Amino acid sequence: MIYIGVMGHGTVGSGVVEILHKNRGTIAQRAGDELVVKRILDLKTFDVPYMEIFTKNADDLLEDRDIDIIVETMGGINPAYEFTKRALNSGKHVITSNKELVAQHGAELLAIARENNVNYLFEASVGGGIPIIRPLKQCLAANQISEIYGILNGTTNYILTRMKRAGLSFEEALEEAKEKGYAEQDPTADIKGYDAGRKIAILSSIAFEGHVPYTGVYTEGIDDISHIDMLYAEEMEYSIKLIARARKYDNGIFAMVSPMLISNFSPLADVEDVFNAIMVKGDAIGDVMFYGQGAGKLPTASAVVGDVIDAAKHLNGTKKEPDGNGTVMNVLSIDDYESKLFMRLKAKDIDGLRSKALEVFEGAKLISIDDPGAMDEVAIVTPPITEGDVENLLSSLSSGVEDFEFIKSIRME
Repeated sequence: MIYIGVMGHGTVGSGVVEILHKNRGTIAQRAGDELVVKRILDLKTFDVPYMEIFTKNADDLLEDRDIDIIVETMGGINPAYEFTKRALNSGKHVITSNKELVAQHGAELLAIARENNVNYLFEASVGGGIPIIRPLKQCLAANQISEIYGILNGTTNYILTRMKRAGLSFEEALEEAKEKGYAEQDPTADIKGYDAGRKIAILSSIAFEGHVPYTGVYTEGIDDISHIDMLYAEEMEYSIKLIARARKYDNGIFAMVSPMLISNFSPLADVEDVFNAIMVKGDAIGDVMFYGQGAGKLPTASAVVGDVIDAAKHLNGTKKEPDGNGTVMNVLSIDDYESKLFMRLKAKDIDGLRSKALEVFEGAKLISIDDPGAMDEVAIVTPPITEGDVENLLSSLSSGVEDFEFIKSIRME
C-alpha cells in the first residue's frame, strides 16, 4: 500500500481524490500497488464522506513517514514553495499542477529532487489534461525540437471563440466565461497572457534542455481585442487566437505570447471553446499536435494522477529522464521577431493616410469591412517586418498626416 498526501482540496485536488477512489482498482494494477489518500491539507471545511482525513497542519503530511507521495494542488508560490522543498528534502515524491511554482522555481526544485533521489513531476502544470511533458521527454526524445507553439489557455480561447461565433464584445464574453466557471473572478493571469507565458516557459525549458525564465517571455493579452478586429479577421479568412510560441536559434531562445491572426486553413483555427492545442516541431517527426481540454477538474486531475502512478512505479528512485541542467538560456529580444502585421490606423485625412501607408509600408495590402465602426480608419496588412522597425515606420507614417492615430496591430501567422 502506498500512502498519498494531498495539499489543497480545491477544483483539482478534489478531482484527484475522486479519480483515485473511483478508479482505484485499475490504478492499483497500473501502479503495481494500492494507492491510498491518507491526509488532505486545507484550511477550509468540506462536507465530504472522508472528512476525517482532513487537517489544517502541513506537518501532518510532511512529517508522516508513511506518506511517500505528496500531491500539491494549492496554486501560487507561497506556501506551496516551502512545502514542496520540505517534502522533497524529506524524501517524498511531489506531484504538482502548479504552473506558477514550476515556472518560477522548477529548476531549483528539480535539483532538490535529484539530490534526494525522488521525483518532482508536473505534467498537469501546462496542458491540463493534455499529455505533453512526458511525450517531450520520452516519445520525442530522439528529436531535436526546434519550436513549440499553440493555444495554451482555455479561458482566453473560450472568450475569443464567443466573440467570433456570437459577436460578443470582449467584456460580454468575459462575463459569460465567469458565469460558466471558465474564468476566475480575477481573470488577470489569463486575459493578460501571464498564464500562457508561464506554460511556454516550462515547455521550452524541457524541450530545449535549459532554464527559460518566464520573465523573459514577451507577453501580450487579449483584453484589447474588439468586435471590429473579429470582423476584419473574418474578411481575411483568419481567426484571432492567443498564441504562445518558443523557437530555438543558434544564439538563444525566442519566446512570446500574443494575440495572432491564424489562417482558417491552420488546424489551430479550429481549436475552439476551452480546448487547447500544442504544436511541436522536431527534426525527425516534423509537426505533431496535442489537442484536448486544457483545464477543468477531471481533465487536470487525470494528468496529476498519471504522474502519481508514475511516481508509485519509481518509488525507490528517480526516473532517468532529461530535465535540463539548470543553465539559464539566453532569451532573445522581441525586437528581432519578424512577421506580417495587421494594422488599424486613423487620421483626419483618410485618403492621405491611405496613400502614405502604402508608401511607407511598401508592399502592404488594404483591408476594408462594411461596418460603421470602421468607417473612419485605414486597415492594412504589412509585408514581414521586424518589431524593432515598427516604431520608426510609424513615425515616418505620422509625419505630414494630420491627427494621425495608431489604433493597434495584431501579428499574423
